Parts: sequence; C-alpha cells; structure tokens
Amino acid sequence: MSVVQEMLAFNEKFVSEKQYEEFVSDKFPDKKIVILTCMDTRLTALLPKALGLKNGDAKIIKNAGAVLSHPFGSVMRSILVALYALGAEEVIVIGHYDCGMAAIDPNAVIGEMERRGIEPQTLQTLKSSGMDLEKWLHGFDSVEANVVNSVSLIKNHPLLPPGTNVHGFVIDPATGRLDVVEA
Repeated sequence: MSVVQEMLAFNEKFVSEKQYEEFVSDKFPDKKIVILTCMDTRLTALLPKALGLKNGDAKIIKNAGAVLSHPFGSVMRSILVALYALGAEEVIVIGHYDCGMAAIDPNAVIGEMERRGIEPQTLQTLKSSGMDLEKWLHGFDSVEANVVNSVSLIKNHPLLPPGTNVHGFVIDPATGRLDVVEA
C-alpha cells in the first residue's frame, strides 16, 4: 500500500469515527496572530506545542526557510489576507537553527533537476529569459539575518496596517527553545 493509500484509508476511519471533533474551529485565529515559518518536518508538531498553540489559534504560513523573497509574492499576500480579512493583528516570523536553506547548494539542486528529467534546454531557456536559478534557489547564510530581513520587509510593506507588531524568532528544532531576534 502506498503512503497516499495509507493516508486515504486512515482519513476514512478518522472521519467515520468523528476524530475531527477535537479540532473544530473557524477560520479566524483565536490568538489573532499570523506566523511565517519554515516547512521543516521537525516543526510540524513541535512549533505549535513549543508556543502553546492549539488548532485554531494562529494562521501558519510555511515555506522553505521562512523566507519572504518578494514583497508582492504569495507569502506577503497571505500575511495581508490574514491581517485584513481573517482577524490577525500581529505577525511573527520564526526561522530555525540547522535550516536546510542555510546549506542548500543551488547547483546541486539544478543537477538533481537534470538527473530527474528536466531538459538542459529548459534550464537554458529560463537562463536566457533572465531567470537566475542559482540566485532563486540560494537560501541564506545566517538564519538570524534571514529572519531580520523578512521582518524588515513585512514592517516596511506599504500595505501593512499601521501599528502592526511584527516579531522575529529562531526556534531550536531539537528542543523547541525560542530565541528572540527582533521583537
């Protein structure tokens, strides 16, 4: 049985046994916060637990490295929607130590793309159209600096509601300890 088949079988049982009832909430975050964090698997259950969050407390946006790479990209749009339409009032950026984006080798990723079937011509077409894949895939050198940069982009966004608090933290994925970077 594939992982997806196992998940579907589990889901059928989960729903039929009404196990979802303990998670019932609405779309508005009870603690009125939106969190931008990394997609790292170690944070899936640890981060909410380490922050004392339960289902329905926060809007949580996850991407590789908790990087806000474009002020008008989908991450910032999600933050603004949370603030303007879903009741969030504060923004928290949480990076983590030992982040894969701090050590990612863009050329190794591009090599893996080719190994898995992306044609060199496709990569060349992107390059000649001005797409710098190496730069786009590059992560960051310092998790703390990345958090400071993301916080700064959010704080200085022209559409951020005036007076919105934006905080930055780094979490230890081994212990859940939270270090303040920008409060």
